[in-house]
Parts: sequence; structure tokens; C-alpha cells
Amino acid sequence: MSYRGEHDYLIRSASFTDYEGVDFSKYSIEELRKLWRATLENGMHGLCFSMYEDGQKPGDIITEEQVRRRIQIIEPYTKWVRSFSCIEGNEHIPRMAHQNGLKTMVGAWLGHDLEMNEVEIDSLITLAKEGCVDIAAVGNEVLYRNDLTEDQLLDYIYLVKEALPGVTVGYVDAYYEFSHRPRIAEACDVILSNCYPYWEGCSIEHSLNHMQQMFGQATDAGNGKKVIITETGWPSTGSSLKGAVSSEENAMKYFINAQMWSAKENIEMFYFSSFDESWKVGAEGDVGAYWGLWDKNESLKY
Repeated sequence: MSYRGEHDYLIRSASFTDYEGVDFSKYSIEELRKLWRATLENGMHGLCFSMYEDGQKPGDIITEEQVRRRIQIIEPYTKWVRSFSCIEGNEHIPRMAHQNGLKTMVGAWLGHDLEMNEVEIDSLITLAKEGCVDIAAVGNEVLYRNDLTEDQLLDYIYLVKEALPGVTVGYVDAYYEFSHRPRIAEACDVILSNCYPYWEGCSIEHSLNHMQQMFGQATDAGNGKKVIITETGWPSTGSSLKGAVSSEENAMKYFINAQMWSAKENIEMFYFSSFDESWKVGAEGDVGAYWGLWDKNESLKY
């Protein structure tokens, strides 16, 4: 997800007021690093899987061995893994995850190319019938990108639901899209919501409250359906955006607060992301390459 100017951050009264986050003023930078590491080692619900090594990009074919190595790196820290595509080596992710005792949210990447969409959907259904898919995500931000119409997306969602009657099926997009698209919310078994205070220019001081507001809006749109935060995170370096400052200190603070809040409120959340990926510089500017908990060489940060 990248910057969306029509949703600049505004301070609002909180919907969730019982957890305001950690008072970081009491922590030295070394104490902050220790708290970050302790929070990581305490484990999290889910991680978005970063598949590409330095020099690789979408379109490259990734080996099973590379996926296995990265799954085994993150396995001690998470219960779930989220993937974004079902082709070009992405199909190895749910298989390797299940082999290592992890649950999976498996995404079919949809876009303008209708033939490729069919390949993605067919592969998602195949993986699910193998028993590798715990939640099927039919598309990621295709409405935000205007890649498909609502009717086209609904056709894909219902196709997957018909093919996989025993599998939970949803669609991933920015939290506010579900308020604007009630037919999409109605079609989904679960609301899969991306929540990024950073991309709305929110300062780190208000970021937890703003994410809570995002979650609250998606919850309202879901009309009683479960809401899962499918992406949230903070970059450790790169250009800043309005009041949102990219830094190692802020990345640690955001991770700590996000994990503590989600655990306290029993909210299922997939953190973005596992590893830094250099290819994302082109899509999101220099900041795009620095969202990982591990760096591009697969070493834990901080």
C-alpha cells in the first residue's frame, strides 16, 4: 500500500480507549531494543511473507528451497503466514508453512490481466484442495488500484466460495473500502483490512490510536463479521511522509504497541513485513524497501 492523499490523518476521539500504548519516554534506546526483542520473542498472530531476495522481483521464479529457508527463519515467531500470490514460486509458501506447523492466509493476486487472474484463482483452489489454505484472500487492493470493477471482483469471490465451501474466503483492501463497498463486505466471510497510519501521514505518537480507528471503521462495515488486520507496519528508514517519520526507533515503537494492543484485545493481525525487499523501492519510493523485521540479508534488525 502507498500514500493516499484523500485520507490524510486527522486526530479523532478514540473508539478504543482502554489501551493507549507504552510510555516510551521512560525507555533509553537500548531498553527500547530489548523491549522490541522481547515482544518479538513473545510471538505474534501473523506475518506477511516477503519472498524476494536482493535482486529479485515479482515475475521471477522463486525456488522451493528459498521459501523453505525463509519460512524456517520466521516460524519461531508467528502462528500464521500470509502470502500474496499463488504462482511463480508463491505456491510453495502455504505448503512450506503447513509443513512447519503454521497456518496460512493465501492470496490470489488479481489485476488487469484477466487470463493471469484465472491462473491465480485456479492455483488458489488447487492449494486449498491440498489442505494448505486456512483463509483464502481473493485479491489485494484491486479496488483501490481500480484494476477491477466491483462486479468483476464479486464474480471471483463467489467463484472461489463455490469451489471451496469449507474454506473461509475474503478480500483484502484498505480499511475504508469496506465502508464504501457494502456488496463486497457482504460477500466476504471475513473482513480483511489493511491499516497503515504511516501512509496517512500520522505521527508515531498518534499511530496506535489511528490504527484503532481504522479497525473500528472496518468493524462497523463488517456488520458483525470478524475483522482481521491483514497489513500494518512502520518503515525503519527512508523518506518520511508528513508527520510520519521513518526511523528504527519509530519502527520499534510501532511494532511493540501494535503487538501489545492486538494481543490485549484478541485482534488477529498480520504484521508487514517479515524481510526487507529492495524491489519495492520503485513502487513506493525509497521507504518501500525497509518494512521488514529482518533486513534483506535475513538478519534481525535492531
